Order: sequence, then C-alpha cells, then structure tokens
Amino acid sequence: MQFGVIGSGSWATALAKILTGNGNNIYWYIRNTDTINQLAQRRHNPHYLNSASFNTSLLELSSNINYVIEKSDVLVMVIPSAYVHQSLSGLNKDVFAGKKIISAIKGILPEKNQLLNEYLAENFNVELENYFTVLGPCHAEEVAAEKLSYLTFSGLDSDITKQLAASFKTDFINTIVNTDILGVQYAAILKNIYALGAGIAHGLEYGDNFLSVYIANAANEMVRFLREVKHEASDAQLNYSASVYLGDLLVTCYSLYSRNRMLGNMIGKGYSVKAAQLELGMVAEGYNASKCIHITNQNLNVQIPIADIVYKILWEQLQPAEGFAAIENLLV
Repeated sequence: MQFGVIGSGSWATALAKILTGNGNNIYWYIRNTDTINQLAQRRHNPHYLNSASFNTSLLELSSNINYVIEKSDVLVMVIPSAYVHQSLSGLNKDVFAGKKIISAIKGILPEKNQLLNEYLAENFNVELENYFTVLGPCHAEEVAAEKLSYLTFSGLDSDITKQLAASFKTDFINTIVNTDILGVQYAAILKNIYALGAGIAHGLEYGDNFLSVYIANAANEMVRFLREVKHEASDAQLNYSASVYLGDLLVTCYSLYSRNRMLGNMIGKGYSVKAAQLELGMVAEGYNASKCIHITNQNLNVQIPIADIVYKILWEQLQPAEGFAAIENLLV
C-alpha cells in the first residue's frame, strides 16, 4: 500500500514519523513550500515536533495536493476540521475514486456540522466501506518521544482495517481495531469539549477531587450521546470504557499536552475566548465542536448539560465562574 499524508501539523508529523519509521515511503502534502524546503534540508518539521527526525529518502514532499492524492492508495487526512472544506473544495469529484481514506481528524466540519465521512460522501462519493478512522489516547509529543501509546483503527471491514493498522504498529505503538466508525468520531469530538471544560475548571482553581467527579459525569454524558447516534458498528455491545472512548477523554482532560485543556485553562483564568485562542496559537478542536454538537443535539435532544454549559461559556458569553457554579449542582 502506498500511503499519502494530507496535513503538516503536529499530529500529521507524528503519523508520518510512525509510517516512515516502519520503512514506508510516503507522499506528504504540505501547503507551505518553505516548510517543505526546511524539512528536506534539516530532516524535521520546523514548526512541529522538532525532535522527530525523518529519513528524507522515504519522503516525497509536495505542495500539490492532487499529485499526492494521485500517487497514493491510502490517504491519511490530518487537517484541522475547520480547514477541510477550504483544502478539498477545489478538487474534482472523482479524485478519491479507488482510494482508501483514513481520517485522523478529531473534530467536526463546522460548515454543515458534518463528520468527515459525511462530507466526503456528499462531495466526492466516497463510500463508507472505503473510509477508516485512527483515533485514541495518543499525543503527538509522546509519539515523537517514542513513549508507549495506543491507536484505535475503525472500519467496516475488519480484515482491511487490521491491514491498515499493521502499518502503524511499532514497538511503542499498539493498535486496536473496531467497527464503530461514527461512534469513535463523535467520542473524539465530545472529549475535546469536556477537556476544554476541564481546563476552565483548572483555571478557576477547582481541585483534583472536583475534576475527577467532573470527568466521571462527562463520561456518562458522552455515553448517553453515543447511544443515540446511529452507528454502523456490528458489535452488539460496545465497550465505552475502552481506550478510544474513556481513555481518550481522560488523557485529553488531564494531560498538559492537551490543547483544549490549555485553551480552557486560559479562559478560566480570565482570558477572553479570542485572546486565549491567539495566545495558544494552535487549533483547539473543542471550540468549534461545542457549537456543532449544540446544533446537532437540537434534533437528538440528548441530556448533555455539561457540554451545553461549556458551549454557553465559549459562544454566549456566560461567565466561567457562573457556568461552573451551575455544573457543581449537576454532578453526582
């Protein structure tokens, strides 16, 4: 299988490092030609994960997205969800014909509140059978440091999913396979919202005891939402305590690497949302996700009060202290 990577941020860099570390030659779409030149000369991404050094003989770098797509059998999509439409909208409708897509996107496309598979089906006729996800409790920084991490690959065909996952398995990456394509994506979206809330709580100087109760309640909310979302999983009973669900929620809420937790922490300390975003300087998927889930839930009517309050803090100017005073009375 010939892999292509679409995106150049920290997670794209980490996944490219895993693939090339396993001896895979990859085509890599990077929009900025200066980044391409520096990576080719210095063997590392100048903007993200500087400690990750590449064997450049395994890299075919290009600023032409059509070229990378054409040359690849499997495309790993690692673009922030807010920029997917901008990055792909000019492509021909049949550009992904015969390709397999692995989504490493941990967000929802804000234009129409769509998952990536929904956007690709509507605009490029990509069937769900050719769509896979890679998610889980895994930070790019720890991958670069070769710390043991776990990735879950989801797809309707277990055999193909296992083949794809095998290309990413290393001494420090364990891979898991399931069939819950839609559920794992919504879990990734929700955990970013709850992690933003965890950061706000930290900024407001709540302690570890409160945070543990907050996360336990957030986990219950997430499961309640996932059970209402139509999914294509063949498993009669999904284990929502597994790493791709609960594990990812825990690490995103607790880890100092978590962008969503960082953004929330600044908001809790008194930064405006816009000022915190500027200070962070990176995309925190939970910001747009909170609005998208709020809109999506108008049809589902699932009881997710913690997510609702985080949305109101981010989008309706609810004061963080007031919002978390309300959350205190919700927790059990």
